[in-house]
Amino acid sequence: MRKVQLGCSELQVPAVAVGFWRLNYGYDKKYVEDFVRTAMENGANFFDHADIYGRGEAESLFSEAIGMNDSLREKMIIQSKCGIVPNKMFDFSKKHILESVDGSLKRLKTNYLDILLLHRPDTLMEPEEICEAFDILKSSGKVRNFGVSNQNIWQIEYFRANLNVPIVSNQMQLSIVHCPMIQSGLNVNMFNDSSIERGAGIIEYCRLNKITLQAWSPFQYGLGGGTYMDNPDYPGVNAKLSELAEKYGVSKTTVAMSWILSHPAKMQAISGSLKKERMLNCLKAADVNLSREDWYALYMSNNNILP
Repeated sequence: MRKVQLGCSELQVPAVAVGFWRLNYGYDKKYVEDFVRTAMENGANFFDHADIYGRGEAESLFSEAIGMNDSLREKMIIQSKCGIVPNKMFDFSKKHILESVDGSLKRLKTNYLDILLLHRPDTLMEPEEICEAFDILKSSGKVRNFGVSNQNIWQIEYFRANLNVPIVSNQMQLSIVHCPMIQSGLNVNMFNDSSIERGAGIIEYCRLNKITLQAWSPFQYGLGGGTYMDNPDYPGVNAKLSELAEKYGVSKTTVAMSWILSHPAKMQAISGSLKKERMLNCLKAADVNLSREDWYALYMSNNNILP
């Protein structure tokens, strides 16, 4: 599979990562072991976790199902996230970050995380505390690289001004039907809804500062609202996906994922599906490069108008 450099780190990572948001939704160990093995056999050895996925159960099931050991761990790139206290608050305190990482390491049965992301912004954050926590995690070898998620330009700048380690990634929601960071960039200085700054400039900012954008929920139309694939509410998108799937000789899933990966920002896309066939179709997107005309045709298929 095609690789991308993860920010300014030394990591060369698969263009498609495998996410485990839904791992605790009734999957048994045998299925999970086979799923992970299949992903790795196809070059997808980057696994995205978070301490809140299944309240920790997803991380535990992952390590138990694959029989985590040192030899297997060396073949993987594992990312996890912390900072959300479900239904209560966001917590970027030093104490919470350190305790969360220790919990993830224990559940994942590993001594280190390749990447730790702060999960969404915390408006009560104290950058000095975060800096202290990151320094401890880096010097102890518990975390090798650091990133953020769902953060805008100035939030990241505020981090970078106080940190002793670089930010290598920013995980943002992005799909054909959820692309405000692209819409606002294409509608600068316009009196229309698409010109409203909902992430304006974040793509260019990350490219300039060697921060890899990780696209999550590439098939969703909202925050957990559902998929637009074969959804009658999105006839134009699905018609264009079908047309391009036939043109490129791949599935609609592959085309939808390739729309993200064909962007020159060299993003990494997170496949959240735990259906083996769909995951494999996501992985194929790394080898499909949409033409400029086809990329814009997909963008406009969701009623986006070019100014």
